[in-house]
Amino acid sequence: MQKVLWTPSDEVKNGCRMADFMRFVNARRGTDFHEYKELYQWSVTEIPAFWDELWHYFDIVCARPYDAVVDDLNRFPGAKWFVGAKLNYAENILRYCDREGTAVTFRGEDFERREMTRRELLRQVKDMAAAFRKEGVRPGDAVAGYMPNLPETIIAMLAAASVGAVWCSCATDIGAIAATDRVGQVKPKILVTADGYRYKGKTFSTHDNVREIAKNIPSLERVVVVHYAGEDDFSDIPDTVRYEDYLVPAPADFAFEQVEASHPLVVMFSSGTTGKPKCMVQSHAGILMNQLKELILHCNIQEGSKLLYITTCSWMMWNWMAAALGAGAELVLYDGNPSYPDDAAIWKVLEEEKVTDFGLSASYIHMLIAHGFSPKEHADLSALRAISQTGSALSDAGWEFVYREIKKDYHFNSIAGGTDINGCFGIGNMMIPVVAGELSALGLGEKVECYDDDGHPIRDREGELVCEKPIPSMPICFWDDPDGQRYFNAYFTVYPGVWRHGDYVILHGNTGGLTFCGRSDSILKPSGVRIGTAEIYNQVNSLPEVEDSLAVGQNIAGDQRIVLFVKCQPGCKLDDALVRKIKTTLRTKASPRHVPAVILETPEIPTTLNGKKVESSVTAILNGRPVGNRDALSNPESLKFYEDILPQLKA
Repeated sequence: MQKVLWTPSDEVKNGCRMADFMRFVNARRGTDFHEYKELYQWSVTEIPAFWDELWHYFDIVCARPYDAVVDDLNRFPGAKWFVGAKLNYAENILRYCDREGTAVTFRGEDFERREMTRRELLRQVKDMAAAFRKEGVRPGDAVAGYMPNLPETIIAMLAAASVGAVWCSCATDIGAIAATDRVGQVKPKILVTADGYRYKGKTFSTHDNVREIAKNIPSLERVVVVHYAGEDDFSDIPDTVRYEDYLVPAPADFAFEQVEASHPLVVMFSSGTTGKPKCMVQSHAGILMNQLKELILHCNIQEGSKLLYITTCSWMMWNWMAAALGAGAELVLYDGNPSYPDDAAIWKVLEEEKVTDFGLSASYIHMLIAHGFSPKEHADLSALRAISQTGSALSDAGWEFVYREIKKDYHFNSIAGGTDINGCFGIGNMMIPVVAGELSALGLGEKVECYDDDGHPIRDREGELVCEKPIPSMPICFWDDPDGQRYFNAYFTVYPGVWRHGDYVILHGNTGGLTFCGRSDSILKPSGVRIGTAEIYNQVNSLPEVEDSLAVGQNIAGDQRIVLFVKCQPGCKLDDALVRKIKTTLRTKASPRHVPAVILETPEIPTTLNGKKVESSVTAILNGRPVGNRDALSNPESLKFYEDILPQLKA
């Protein structure tokens, strides 16, 4: 039984930006849409018309309009969007910065607070762009960031875009090797970094990592250092300059570089858990249009909104968050651990800054549940009107928690898509109810389907998430992939002419919502029956004795068995009673097929740099295969436990 957790009032339903866009389309196209499902169906059957209306609704700033919205929807991959248009991403994102108001408020873990006005943000972006031009940065050159979540990180990204340079970034909490594996592939001319960062009350210098990165990227001509948390002298690193000394006063006639719609804007990196990270190149117009669509229409972000997302610039959600400036919103940037010195920390920031839109991960919600923490008991959340949740599937207990312990009347927007599209395939909007366990809707303009093994669309049972037609934010190419073969192999080898995303999902026929069951490569198949790992986590992680769990498949005697690793809450241990409780819970609330053959306690679960648990590395170990790239993990030392226990599991 699908449980409705929130239903929009008529005032919310009719007053949101999605409804406004629907009226806009009706007036211009002579349509008569009243419900989201009607608008969505039109957006995926009349794809060029939809993106054309969106362009005009957002009043995109451009030096030249497009001749065609898309050249050939059947060329997949390879379709070209907004052909002939010339524009600049940063110019559009900064269009609200010619007026009064705050653009960015920074909150550090150490309670540091500073504000930047819209006009000051615009000035610093232009000054940094002028410095890039003086340095010889030209359209197509690369600028890299190795930064905390600071205002200067946003400035550097927008300055790079302003001159037509390609931006790539990763956070300072990842090591030199992992950072070099990412940004080094793009051969940047400039590296923008900070002298340190703070986490859990401690200060960490970046000096040694920056020196190692600079040494191993021969293309670098300049290292720009922002002062934040370090005291080290960086003068021993060649071509280093302080941020404040680097900026150049922009001329009064400063002009944003007008580039082709398909001009590279950013390089996004895959997790890199199976080898060096893939470098996905995404375009000015493609990213701009998709980000504004999701932020303004699906999330109702607009002038007056204050958005805070728990993220770092290693994750695509940082890019997504930064784009809220283009909706007229104010950003509240938080750097550090959201639960330091206690779980109330980030919620007090929400109260003090009157944040309207908060972004978090499923793992963070599950941690709050495990700690027995109730946000509404520790902070005034009256300004909060929406939460966006992503990162991994949310458990049943998580869905109950967000309305019981945070707030009753607000929009909980579970979203999922990926770095690959710098956006979402599944998302919500304020015209439709929130149903427990479901991402409320498919994204406008995205012809998403759920396929069985034979490539047939299915409903209400698990299958592969696919997209049958191109969307503008899909990569224009992979970096250093001249024949496009790596790009093709990543998405198009299973279903010809159709994007296979790599997620196992259920597309619900009655609601149109989407439930994520796990990555395709982590789907379990005991006795040939497919089981999503999320189905196991939903039940096991709801037990009060369990902090987290990891389910993997081990191939034995021509079959596969499920091995479950359990990380217990402090003070608990995996004894016979808890093992019985886990098995009984899975047998009764899922099915006998979900009951693991082996249940073991683990001290730590491996996660990516973005905080997602990594089944693939443990699966590789248990099946005698090498682990692809340990530097892609935030805690690679955790793998030793699984390697040490392998002989026991072979018995």
